Amino acid sequence: MPEGLFGLNPWLDGLIRLLLIVGLMTVVAMGLIYIERKVLGRFHARVGPQRTGPFGLLQSVADALKLIGKEDLRPRNADPWTFEFGPYMVFIPIFMGFVVQPFMAGFGVRVLDLGILYFVAVSSVSIVGWVMAGWGSDNRYAMIGGMRAAAQAISYELPFVLSLLSVSMLAGTLNINEIVLAQWQVPNIVWQPLAFVIFFIAALAELNRPPFDIPVGESEVVGGPFVEYSGIRWSMFFLGEYASLFIMSVLISALFLGGYEWPFGTQLGIGFQLLLTVVKAAILIFLIIWVRASVPRLRIDQLMGYAWKILLPLSLVQVLVNGFVLVYHLPLPVLTVAGVGGIVLLSWLTERAIRKPRAARASAIALQSEAAS
Repeated sequence: MPEGLFGLNPWLDGLIRLLLIVGLMTVVAMGLIYIERKVLGRFHARVGPQRTGPFGLLQSVADALKLIGKEDLRPRNADPWTFEFGPYMVFIPIFMGFVVQPFMAGFGVRVLDLGILYFVAVSSVSIVGWVMAGWGSDNRYAMIGGMRAAAQAISYELPFVLSLLSVSMLAGTLNINEIVLAQWQVPNIVWQPLAFVIFFIAALAELNRPPFDIPVGESEVVGGPFVEYSGIRWSMFFLGEYASLFIMSVLISALFLGGYEWPFGTQLGIGFQLLLTVVKAAILIFLIIWVRASVPRLRIDQLMGYAWKILLPLSLVQVLVNGFVLVYHLPLPVLTVAGVGGIVLLSWLTERAIRKPRAARASAIALQSEAAS
């Protein structure tokens, strides 16, 4: 039987890694909640948490203690098994996503040859928990939120996976650590700028972050699938959300920004590698929060149309261009030129999709005015 971490028994090694993941998820989630509140406060010209502990640092701890102490309620007509296990089906797949995250060279929970395939497989399971929570709550708003979450996840999973495929084609592997090491000279964002943009947008939708938060929109579905949850079960949804935010940021940095390898990761040692991972993930987290503060929520028809009519065709074109360049051994700068052109096209299509409804409404108002006169 192979030995585990530091020569330990594999079962003890697995238990230690499990406890490390749980502790890391909890600390990261509480820290990100505080950071997001402070950053959003700056964007909104307010201060954010400041009274609980020095600089408000204990606000997340206070919130956690409050949620643990709250009564765990269940609607009278809710399906008991579905309602109880819904949060676990959301939390556990996210928990499993930590397994393949590369933080430093030779340091991670596990290195899998099919790491990207594993991540896509386990991250897709969490949608089952959203549907279970919506169905089991015996609440129309919760059910609508669960259906919205399922529709959104299915739609944006396609460009999400195709962007991952583009990076895998370029590196020739599905092993995330090998993809990181292949970027020792140039990060993938240089050769795959369009795939990076599409992946970032699809990741926002996978995280149910604004402007893709229609499953939980308070103005429409009053909180979505977890509207009937309270206490510790309600907190599990948000623990999963912020843990997913951290995982996705680390993954994007590994696939497109060179991860712990670029620049000079191997030469400057493991401490510098950890610094690279943390800095790149922090920048991406800041960008995600910035999007939340700046972009309004999409309507359901806008959200679905954006995935199927814009992101999916462009991601398919990216895969075809990659295949053409690799088969005919064309220089890699061709990918950069094609990617920049794709970003320009994506920007134009997005602007057109935004302005077209406005023009239609203006025409309708003009016709109504003519009819009234």
